[in-house]
Amino acid sequence: MKKSKQKLEQIVETRESKSGLIFDYVIQVLIFISLITFSIETLPHISAKTKEILDLIELVCVVIFSIEYVTRVIIAKKKLSFIFSFFGIIDLLAILPFYLSLGIDLRSIRALRLLRLFRMLKLVRYNKAIKRFSIAFRLMKEELFMFISLTIILLFFSGVGIYYFENELQPEKFSDIFSSLWWAVATLTTVGYGDVYPITVGGKIFTFFILMIGLGIVSVPAGMISSALTEARELEEKEEKEENERHTK
Repeated sequence: MKKSKQKLEQIVETRESKSGLIFDYVIQVLIFISLITFSIETLPHISAKTKEILDLIELVCVVIFSIEYVTRVIIAKKKLSFIFSFFGIIDLLAILPFYLSLGIDLRSIRALRLLRLFRMLKLVRYNKAIKRFSIAFRLMKEELFMFISLTIILLFFSGVGIYYFENELQPEKFSDIFSSLWWAVATLTTVGYGDVYPITVGGKIFTFFILMIGLGIVSVPAGMISSALTEARELEEKEEKEENERHTK
């Protein structure tokens, strides 16, 4: 029994064995298939036959995801900790819509189907690149928090500034600071929808400087993420090297 549990743990929790690698790839493929079928279901006028095939694919996916979830609970050393962990909750949410929709008013299923999107988050566990991103975000969380805080302050400053420049001539578009914040978001993110724009000289000059700052807002996170990803890769390589050395011994 103990040996079987260890074998299951090796397959489900690690990628070191061939069976573990195959398991990871199978789950990833099933997640993508499930999301594709989810999208196809929204097509208008799909035939009854196609609907049956999609339902069958969904059933197969849910059965395998359910087996995976139960297996992870069984092999977990601290079962409650796993169940209430991030991945435990994601794994449960990935299968919950199917079981909740059974015996429920059909009109409710549309809302429940949205929960199937949580299957995308299951990919975080299996994809090394995504794992690297999660490590990178952990490494730069303090810098990211500071950057987001400064961005919020700058957004508010931009909204207030453009309000005082444009309110008098465009009271319908810049009626208050909250309305002006829409312009601030569109300008700072360099989206510039064009539905709200300044017409005063002061407003145009103010917008120029805000646009310049907006370019920096877009580029700064890119540099931060790039640096953090490099550090995450180095940490990953170091861990792999230590793991290989342990196996060699």
